Order: sequence, then C-alpha cells, then structure tokens
Amino acid sequence: MTDVFKNPFSLQGKRILVTGSTSGLGKTIAITCAHMGAELIVTGRDSERLAHTLAQLQTISARAHLAVQADLTQARGRDALVAAAGQAPLDGVVHSAGISRLSPVRMITEQHLREVQAINVDAPMLLTQALLKRNLVATDGSMVFIASIAAHIGVPGVAAYSGTKAALLAMVRCLAMEVVKRRIRANCLSPALVETPLLDATATMIGSMEQERSNYPLGFGKPQDVAHAAIFMLSDASRWITGTTLVMDGGLTIS
Repeated sequence: MTDVFKNPFSLQGKRILVTGSTSGLGKTIAITCAHMGAELIVTGRDSERLAHTLAQLQTISARAHLAVQADLTQARGRDALVAAAGQAPLDGVVHSAGISRLSPVRMITEQHLREVQAINVDAPMLLTQALLKRNLVATDGSMVFIASIAAHIGVPGVAAYSGTKAALLAMVRCLAMEVVKRRIRANCLSPALVETPLLDATATMIGSMEQERSNYPLGFGKPQDVAHAAIFMLSDASRWITGTTLVMDGGLTIS
C-alpha cells in the first residue's frame, strides 16, 4: 500500500494574515493564498480598496475571510487587528505593508525618516510582538516579511527606504532564533522591480523604464512571482527554512 501524497505547497485549512492587502504585492499574495485554500485576514488603511479585496476573496472560496481596516503604525490599529483575529492561532503572517519615499540623503528630513521607519519597520515588528505575546502564531507557523533588493544594493535616492529594509533583514534573523523553539519560521523576500501600479507611476515620471529593464536578464517581475514565493514560505514545503532571505531580482545582481 502506497502512502497518500499530500501537496506540501497547499495552504488548505490554514489561517493567513496579510497586511497591506489593498493593492500591489499584498493584494496579490492574499488572493493567491485564497486560491491555495487558505482562510484570509486582510488589512489596510483604505476601507474602499480593502472591501474590494475582501469581495474578491469571497468569490474564490466560502471560507470565513475577514477584512480589518487599521493603521498599523498606531497601537490602537494593531490592537484592533489582533482583537479581530480572534483566539484561533494564525498559521501564517505576511507583512507586506510598506512605503517608499524618494530623497537623496542631503535632502532627507526628520519627518521623512520617521514616516518610512514607522511603516516599514516599527509596524511589522510591533504587530509581530503583539501576536507572539498572545500566542496567536501557531506552532509550525510561518512569518514572511517583504523586504527589497534595495537592502542588498546601492540605489540613489532611496537611502531611508533601503535602510529600513536592511533593518528588517537583520531583525528577522534575530526573530527567527527567538521563535524557533516553537517551530515558528521567520523569513524575508527581497524582490527587485515588479510590475505594479507603483512601477507604472515611476515610468510616467521618468518617461521610460526600458533602460532599467535591460539590466534584468529575466525582465521585471510580476506580482504573482512574489506571491508564489510567499506561498512557498507559508507552506509546509519550507518547513526546513528559517532566518533567511530569498532574493528575487530576475538576475539583476548577477548580470
């Protein structure tokens, strides 16, 4: 008698929280998780776009998907999200909320630094702390943090953003060591340029992205590429991986 094969990439029956679910990578990750069988808790600051994400999830499955409007830079927002998550532990958390603000170092303001730090580092770390304090991340659970290729290479004008993403890599390595005793995994994804509305807006500002595209042997990424990597990190297929960062750059850094 042969063993029944269990798909290690399936998220069937898992509860997954995805922040920044109103657009871009966060929304695509949430939708892809639902297609893989997960029950989603999605959150963001824009209520209208969040409702649209929830509606899409509900067309995918009849699971009890939940949308929670919250500003995760504020303690009351994090508390509201944690309370809404209920008592059942989460099998996965994806920290996708983040912002980028362009400014050369000589022109960076204190407000600029604080805003980028608050959203890209403080919010995911303090939300993680709140979940762990209440034992709301399940044994064998997985936490995924969306970092950036900017944490690995020098890019003019994004020092504050790059610094926050580099901080995330270092903090997640330490976090992974702290939660490994409960068999919880913590990893980062570091994507380079991905075809999102943000990239379209950048192309509109500078006229064309074709010169930049030529630096990518495999071309720019698509949101689904990052979502598929997130699925791997959330699923049992990555049960032996923690404290690491997956660079996703279409060959940019080896070309």
